[in-house]
Amino acid sequence: MLGLIGPLALMFRYSFNRFVPSELMVSALTLENYTKFVNDGFYQSVLLTTVGISALSTVLCLIAGFPVAYFMVRLASPRWRSLLFILIILPLLMGNAVRTAAWMVILGDKGLLSTLMATLGFSPVKLMYTPAAVVIGLVSVLLPFMIVTIQSVLEGIGRNLEDAAESLGANHPTVLRRIVLPLALPGLLAGTMLCFILSMNAYATPVLLGGPQFHMMAPEVYQQVTKAMNWPFGAALAFILMAVTLVLTASANSIIQRRYRRWSE
Repeated sequence: MLGLIGPLALMFRYSFNRFVPSELMVSALTLENYTKFVNDGFYQSVLLTTVGISALSTVLCLIAGFPVAYFMVRLASPRWRSLLFILIILPLLMGNAVRTAAWMVILGDKGLLSTLMATLGFSPVKLMYTPAAVVIGLVSVLLPFMIVTIQSVLEGIGRNLEDAAESLGANHPTVLRRIVLPLALPGLLAGTMLCFILSMNAYATPVLLGGPQFHMMAPEVYQQVTKAMNWPFGAALAFILMAVTLVLTASANSIIQRRYRRWSE
């Protein structure tokens, strides 16, 4: 526990120091690093971009992940379920940078996607170094986490509940909406929170797929600490990112939990 809290406490203390180019970091107790963020529209736009990209990537993971998880639990045979599970977690055995590099090969101006579209007679679409490429990369990285989380919850929902609802005249969409989704809500929430937190702190994917003109918070923290050598401001950006992530996650959790309790009553 000390190994986790200690570095965070040290970085928090650094965020109140003053940056002097000739001396790098001077011990102080000042809010100028946080004031700089508040007064600088560039860093505020970077934060908004980070939240927007993370929210979109999380929603897409949820939309794509639930059907796959449901198919694995309810429709696939045990043999196919094991095979699908291996295929889903296989990308997790490789680093994010390796998977992102693969997307660079696919989405590049002369990559596989452009070559395929040209072969089919379509005009190539520029995706590399765009927000769309970052979203695609983040979804590919985060989707296994969403699927595995939802699958574990769906496996705990008895099939007899769905059979009972269908025997009473409910069609399959109604069973999903009235039975499965409310019972699976804790898993959906856990997967959503996990994907959102990971995407808010993503580094390799925005850097490699977004290019130098695309900015998210984690790469900006890295730039301030390693390139500009402005440790106080980098530490302040890191804690602003952490605070926003915690507030948004806690707020969403509180709202969904209240609705879940109403459904359960």
